[in-house]
Amino acid sequence: MAGIYHVLEGQLFYGAYFIFAAAILDFLDGFVARLLNAYSEIGKQLDSLADLVTFGVLPAFIVFTLLQDIYPDSYLPYSAFFIATQSAIRLAKFNIDTRQSDRFIGVPTPANGLLISTLPFMAERFEWVQNLVYNGPFLLGFSLLFALLLTAELPLIALKFKNFGFKDNKYRYLTLLISLACLLTMGIGGVPLAILSYVLLSIIENVENRNEQDKVAL
Repeated sequence: MAGIYHVLEGQLFYGAYFIFAAAILDFLDGFVARLLNAYSEIGKQLDSLADLVTFGVLPAFIVFTLLQDIYPDSYLPYSAFFIATQSAIRLAKFNIDTRQSDRFIGVPTPANGLLISTLPFMAERFEWVQNLVYNGPFLLGFSLLFALLLTAELPLIALKFKNFGFKDNKYRYLTLLISLACLLTMGIGGVPLAILSYVLLSIIENVENRNEQDKVAL
């Protein structure tokens, strides 16, 4: 909610800072729950509701604010709220979908939130990105695409290692290496590239797995 307040005040970078803080806490809360042996159904529901506000509603307001600057006298900025509704559906599906124990189906809401919130950082570093981010049709199309990818039947890499062998985890290692390289070379501005590479590597892995299954079937 603090992030939403700052975004509405025109401080878009603060939105990203709060999303980063929330992503770290979201990652650590599982460790804390296991450490304290503190599991409950209400905790599961509260986790999803917190994710919806932080990784769904807050990014929607970032896009809404950007679109308002581009289309000040239009209803088009309200299309940004589609990100929030899609995030709600994504989180509800995750809670009941047993297929997502070792792989995500659709882009995770934290990844989508981080991607959207860090676009202004990348735009600050690269003029060509700035031209895209502050281009109305591109921003509308980009936000719509990733809103749809939240609920798409697209298997994505989950960074859960059953073993540490390279053959079974090469795409996980590549995801980590590329993400680290992006962050070290571009800082926060490298996050969008890291997220985009994560989605692309997941698609490549799916194609490879499908080809292997076809060979076995033959």
